[in-house]
Amino acid sequence: MGPRLYPFLLGLLRPALPLILGLSIGCSLSLLRVSWIQEEEAPCADHLHSSHGLQPDERGPPIHDLKPRIIPYGHKPHAPHKKVLRTRYIQSELGFRERLSVVVLSSRSTLTSLAVAVNRTLSAHVSRLMFFTGARGPKVPSGMEVVSHGDERPVWVMYHTLRYMETHLLPTYDWFYVAQDDTFTNGFHLQDFVSHLSPGPAVYIGRPMEFIGGQEGWRYCHGVSGYLLSRALLLSLGPHLDFCRSDILSSRPDEWLGRCLQDTLGIACVAEIQGLRFVSYDLPRNADIENMDEASLGSALSVYPVREATLVYKLQRKLSQIRMRWSHRRIQRLQGEIRNLSSFTPDGDAGLLWPIGVNPPFTPTSRFDLLTWEYFTEMHTFSCPDGAPKCPLQGVWLLDVQQVLEEALDQLNQRYLPWLHFRKRRLLNGYRRFDPTRGMEYTLDLLLEATTERGHVGVITKRLSLLRPLSLVEILPMPYVTEATRVQLVLPLMPSDTGHIAGFLDAFATSLLDPQENVALTVLLVYDVSSSGQEKDVYEEVRSMLAELEKRYPFLRLEVSSVRTELPSQVRLMEVVSKKHSVDTLFFLVSVWSEVTTEALNHCRMNAIGAWQVFSPVHYQEYSPDVSRHGFSAPQSAEFLRDGHFDRLSSSECCFYNSDFMRARSRMAAEVQGEEDEDNGDIELLDLFLRHSELHVFRALEPALVQRFSLKKCSTHLSSESYHRCVLSNLEALGSRVHLAMALFDQDQTNST
Repeated sequence: MGPRLYPFLLGLLRPALPLILGLSIGCSLSLLRVSWIQEEEAPCADHLHSSHGLQPDERGPPIHDLKPRIIPYGHKPHAPHKKVLRTRYIQSELGFRERLSVVVLSSRSTLTSLAVAVNRTLSAHVSRLMFFTGARGPKVPSGMEVVSHGDERPVWVMYHTLRYMETHLLPTYDWFYVAQDDTFTNGFHLQDFVSHLSPGPAVYIGRPMEFIGGQEGWRYCHGVSGYLLSRALLLSLGPHLDFCRSDILSSRPDEWLGRCLQDTLGIACVAEIQGLRFVSYDLPRNADIENMDEASLGSALSVYPVREATLVYKLQRKLSQIRMRWSHRRIQRLQGEIRNLSSFTPDGDAGLLWPIGVNPPFTPTSRFDLLTWEYFTEMHTFSCPDGAPKCPLQGVWLLDVQQVLEEALDQLNQRYLPWLHFRKRRLLNGYRRFDPTRGMEYTLDLLLEATTERGHVGVITKRLSLLRPLSLVEILPMPYVTEATRVQLVLPLMPSDTGHIAGFLDAFATSLLDPQENVALTVLLVYDVSSSGQEKDVYEEVRSMLAELEKRYPFLRLEVSSVRTELPSQVRLMEVVSKKHSVDTLFFLVSVWSEVTTEALNHCRMNAIGAWQVFSPVHYQEYSPDVSRHGFSAPQSAEFLRDGHFDRLSSSECCFYNSDFMRARSRMAAEVQGEEDEDNGDIELLDLFLRHSELHVFRALEPALVQRFSLKKCSTHLSSESYHRCVLSNLEALGSRVHLAMALFDQDQTNST
């Protein structure tokens, strides 16, 4: 019975056998893994508590007993914004440093001669150039950064200079080039030399000189030939400067610095580092600069000693010529390589554009992008800024034409000599245009007198094409501005404009007050002289609206001023407002039809720079709805810019600082002392800054500043030019040519029926 039962049971359990084996293996592995985790958790927990200084018996509650603490966020609606301190440039936050700073040691006797020559020849090649003296004269040359230590002893000047570099320059620069004002420095070569060096190690590189009576291997860098100090070297030297000042005696600053580095850091001057060699050129007395060896002079980083300021300019001229010839040879070599490789391109040699290596001409995408040619002669141009048909060439434009004619004649003689020699008789036709991708293009028709080798003379006409290519892009230094400045909006209001004030205040509250922009509002109520006897105030409803706005937004700084004048010009009205604000107030003059947005406010902050620039935005003017829509509904906000144009004839908005306005107004008063005040008080702010200040006037299109349609009242007291611009602005605001044509077509259709 028993032997027969086993096969029967195995037959019943056979289908469930894989399930049973899987459960058994899974449970076994789970138990093993739990034991491993418990063994590994103990040393981690012991390490965690020991790192916090806790003993095993001082451990806190288990982690599963901890409960999260929820901190509610409370925001006060009208609380003042906390000022966030940010660095001026992002490179400061990222820890980036400038590559090179140049330090020149000068004296009172040479500060106005040799130091000025060094500044004029070297400042364009380095980011910062500073001059250090023991005692300077009563007058410091303009355009130079001079630091005076008050002690004329050479070693003490060097000590205080190193202290100044450690305090003010070390966080910003990687390399420091130290030289004297009787040293000529090759600015082209200096920048290239430093760009290949790593600022990590402590480096002291220059022209090595042995100490008198010093140990073997001890060398200092010759001060007259200049030397380079790395940032790491100055960081290590800083704590030992006081020791060197008191314990090392020397009459020469360069030798004192070399002994200091040897005694404290054990670093000697070297002439070669990281595969680069510091080369200096010893200039003999009464040397002929024009006949110097170009290879030796071009490879030298410094030339010394320079005994006269005129030698500095001669050396700079010689090096510029060497550099220019080297650039021309390099350009010719690159053009040859491009010409050789063009045969492997799909277009072959036909794909080569003149001149080789320059960007192809700009290709317009529509007729509105066409680049127009300007016709000129040797003395006149036929494309004038004021719209005149002909005006004389002056200043840089005249110099530009003269240089192009000289270059064209030189190129012809270089190509055809010695067979032909050309001499210009006159320019028949001249055309030029500016291509933003290439530069200034010229087409010249020249009447030339050609002389052959045998002396035969003939007159020919030749057409030449020339190109002045775009060079390196230069970043213009601009003063620092911020978007945190409070903007004082100034709204002059006339009695005829009271019906539009409600729309202005609604847009002002929605765009600027609801987001809590840092803005204030000054409303200037202008009364007419003829309304002095009226009992009812024409601005009574306006005052109630302003009171309601101030009640809704208690944080708003709202000022209401009144003025009674017969000539309500921008300058006269701003004189009233200017006296009530500080000199650093940023004004934004607007009109009652303006819709100012946050973007327009930020553009005002960024483009108006105190004592530097005034911003005059060109607003977007809406067309007349009766002409442009013909009964259709108003467009959506995203499509609003389709029914208007940028009004270049209007200057109703202006952004400027109070200090600039006061300075320009005082200058205008001084310049027109002999004239009647009525002749100059009605000018606009844009004319004031253009005529009576040296500020930059930046006028640009501003899509974020929109004006609703209205026909402005053109005062007869304006000048003829201003009155003409006002009338044209009203006419152009009626509608585009298409809108006016459609309106005339509809009128003709109506009249015909």
